[in-house]
Amino acid sequence: MFITKSHISRRTVLRGVGATVALPFLDAMVPARTAWAKTGLGKIRLSAIEMVHGSAGSTAIGIEKNLWSPAKIGTDFDLSPSVLSPLTPYKDYLTIISNTDVRNAEAFNPPEVGGDHFRSSATFLTQMHPKQTQGSDIFAGTSLDQFYAQRVAQDTPIPSMQLAIESVDQSGGCAYGYACVYTDTISWAAPTKPLPMIRDPRAVFDQLFGVGATAAERAAQRRADRSILDWITVEASRLKTRLGAADRARLADYLDNIREVERRIQKVEAFNTSGEVREMPEAPIGVPDSFKEHVRLMFDLQAVAFASDVTRVFSFKMSRDGTSRAYPESGNPGPFHPMSHHQDKEDKILDFAKINKYHVSMLPYFFDKLKNTPDGEGNLLDNTMVIYGSPMGNSNLHNHRRCPLLLAGKAGGRLRGGLHIKTPDATPMANAMLSMLHTLGLDDMKSFGDSTAPLDLNKA
Repeated sequence: MFITKSHISRRTVLRGVGATVALPFLDAMVPARTAWAKTGLGKIRLSAIEMVHGSAGSTAIGIEKNLWSPAKIGTDFDLSPSVLSPLTPYKDYLTIISNTDVRNAEAFNPPEVGGDHFRSSATFLTQMHPKQTQGSDIFAGTSLDQFYAQRVAQDTPIPSMQLAIESVDQSGGCAYGYACVYTDTISWAAPTKPLPMIRDPRAVFDQLFGVGATAAERAAQRRADRSILDWITVEASRLKTRLGAADRARLADYLDNIREVERRIQKVEAFNTSGEVREMPEAPIGVPDSFKEHVRLMFDLQAVAFASDVTRVFSFKMSRDGTSRAYPESGNPGPFHPMSHHQDKEDKILDFAKINKYHVSMLPYFFDKLKNTPDGEGNLLDNTMVIYGSPMGNSNLHNHRRCPLLLAGKAGGRLRGGLHIKTPDATPMANAMLSMLHTLGLDDMKSFGDSTAPLDLNKA
């Protein structure tokens, strides 16, 4: 397909007082007589999501009942018995990688015994063994998302963003001789540089669309009950005169999406400042009490950021090790951490699986957003790689064997999808992540963490 219209710059933005709104990819951004394939649109977006505490499917009973990975290997698999069943509509976009281990999250010496929760998150995307310390001499490794961010940082205004759902404001030492920072983040720019994660959707929104505004300007904007879109109306109107009908419709949908996210954040803030009793009174005013709404807002923000190419890299910590948060919507009203210690009893394992399934059920909302957003000749899900997994296996034992892991998206055509890969016993998860780095274009990386060899992510 060739585009013959005159074009505008891919980095065109709409500016107003305290607002900078990047644009989605439009036909008008393609130079005349240029093929879609040569526009650089194939840049892969990455969202790396950690689920904590492993999976009911990593137990002996869970493996027998296929509570995580499907029974069949290859393409002819059925998700219905597993906690992955909410992903059935996206089967063709899934690459399930089962039976990998995260040995670097295990204790290497006696003083480390018991500290699995405090090693896990730091190990997930680094696949390195964190140094046991409660001081400032922390050491882990550079995480997968940051290796990729460093390669594409020059292409986007924001190199990467790090998001979280639970509180991440602890400091100093936690337990078993580990600094709290190891559980506070999954992203490491270097072995000694953990990156802070943002819990407040308002803070994320302001970073994406409030570039150039001071905190006071943003506060005044909110007090006036003004949308950031109010400040860019004139520029948006001028731009529309230069666009064809399809681009005008795409721009309108994109701005509507931004406004809807902003409206929902405003609704949360209004409730949290109304004097009504909050379930989480310690949380910032932009944080919903509802887990579901909080996660959806974070997914919405990732989707609009990907659409506008403000950043191509997100990491997202959907819970926190040791959390006692309850998820009654799952059908299991019990607190998460105690429920994860199921004592290897079948009824309790099945109860824990309900929470696993509930967490997984958050993903289709994100996938819907990506799939329904045009990107070149496809959609954002075609050009995204979503990582979803845990560095822990059987949560009752705090072990790191047979850990849950899957990919979603086609990664710009580099992933076939619709595939279940079961690796041989004792295969490091780092092997899969080394292959993910290659899929992202970092073909020069020969090793990652404790990898022994890359996997073929397109062959069972």
